[in-house]
Amino acid sequence: MINIICMKWGTKYGPEYVNRLYAMVKRNITLPMRFACFTDNSEGIRDEVETFPIPSLGLDLSGPERGWTKLATFGPTLYDIKGQTLFLDLDLIVVSSIDELFSLPGSVIIIRDWLKKDGTGNSSVYRFNIGEHPDVLADFQNNFAAIKRAYRNEQEYLSAALLKKNALNYWPEVWCRSFKRHCMHYFPKSLLCPPSVPDQAKIIVFHGHPHPDEAIEGRTGKWYRFARPALWIRDIWQA
Repeated sequence: MINIICMKWGTKYGPEYVNRLYAMVKRNITLPMRFACFTDNSEGIRDEVETFPIPSLGLDLSGPERGWTKLATFGPTLYDIKGQTLFLDLDLIVVSSIDELFSLPGSVIIIRDWLKKDGTGNSSVYRFNIGEHPDVLADFQNNFAAIKRAYRNEQEYLSAALLKKNALNYWPEVWCRSFKRHCMHYFPKSLLCPPSVPDQAKIIVFHGHPHPDEAIEGRTGKWYRFARPALWIRDIWQA
């Protein structure tokens, strides 16, 4: 049994994001799985998804949240969930089988950031063993003021902490792709060709704009970044 988890807090994403994520995973995995969502509001989430309160960091973070809540997954325990666990952001789409994400060796496996060259990961998709690195969370809890000054967000700190332990590994580059960087086309090709799924991609990550609903309509959030509607997302991104 493997675990797939996600988090939903606040009002940015409704329960439909959790329901769609579950459905996409279910269609693209053959392994026996347990799917759980940590949330402050479980209303509307489908019955197949186990829901738990978001584990408390025990801190008054103040200011922009910047994903710090994700670090709670690195506690010594995570309710009754045990073993190999894959964390998925709510606003990504699963486009092909993810079975291989559980056979790749490595302590913690993350997306290598598409721009940074210092080893920073993108934590939209990461795999870990529950309880294996509780010192990462403990260090944040004990030194969070200094860590917040030194690192812009959770994934920068997490990457640096794990790199110090030689415990960070990366997915093959072609498995987890950025919609903005790898699916959209540059001008003038963008005028004629809609965004497309890259070869060998398993997961498409949406960071910044567009979000999946915007991409379906061809809205990019930037006047200078044109894209035709990616209607194929509509077929994939459904419960």
